[in-house]
Amino acid sequence: MPGVEEQRQQVDGQEQEASAGILHVFGRQLKLCRERAGLDRAELGSRAGYSASTIASFEQGRRIPPPKFIDRADELLDAGGLLKAGKEEVARAQYPAFFRDAARLETQAVELHVYATQAAPGLLQTEEYARAVCAMWRPLLDEEVIEQRVAARLARQDIFARRPAPDLSFVIEEAVLHRPLGGESVWRGQLEQILLAGDKRNVDIQVMPLARVQHAGLAGPFTLMETRDGRRIAYTEVQGDSHVHTERGKVRELEVAYGALRAQAFTPEESRALIEKLLGER
Repeated sequence: MPGVEEQRQQVDGQEQEASAGILHVFGRQLKLCRERAGLDRAELGSRAGYSASTIASFEQGRRIPPPKFIDRADELLDAGGLLKAGKEEVARAQYPAFFRDAARLETQAVELHVYATQAAPGLLQTEEYARAVCAMWRPLLDEEVIEQRVAARLARQDIFARRPAPDLSFVIEEAVLHRPLGGESVWRGQLEQILLAGDKRNVDIQVMPLARVQHAGLAGPFTLMETRDGRRIAYTEVQGDSHVHTERGKVRELEVAYGALRAQAFTPEESRALIEKLLGER
């Protein structure tokens, strides 16, 4: 019998094939609608704001079309909602297999709380920082995959514009703030982005200082969510292995840990002062 690792790789491969299948089906539908409308790729691209080569990539399932393109193409091609109907499945295909369930739940969250230990949380990342993080992934990702993941990460940040606004909080290890991923200018831009996010009334950002002698998060990073229908969920991830926890006992354990982390971390005001100090020193 195959071992656990082999089984996981087999499942990941099946999920990747399924995602590729979704993109190819959408691509064929896009092509059929375009041809029915009597447009070539250059004409559709010009009207939608994309190059002909990008339209070809969408139709061939080699590139994931963003939601705004799908909406625009549905209107331009008079598709009657056919293309829009596949928008959610196409959007899910842009995430790595291990994150798809969490990404779907994130869109339903009325509360979301993140403990980050290695890099700035994805919801707070700048485009340049996100690209640097994806480029460092091992095994190395293709450039097209990197761009897809960066676009997906930025799309998740629509959560900040959602109304009614969800309650968001982040506890970030201080070491993350000292790690200049992507270089000096990218690092500065990322710290400034964290400050801007912390200005929002529905967002609390706290830093867990290196000097603390008490620390409730030594088991690793996690995310807590509460959805519109009252479900309380936890998401954990390490080395590409992830799990969405719905069992109340496990979620409760992580809620207790997060409460302790917030008590042990700097306050939002102290955290802002630390980040501003780091920016001023370099």
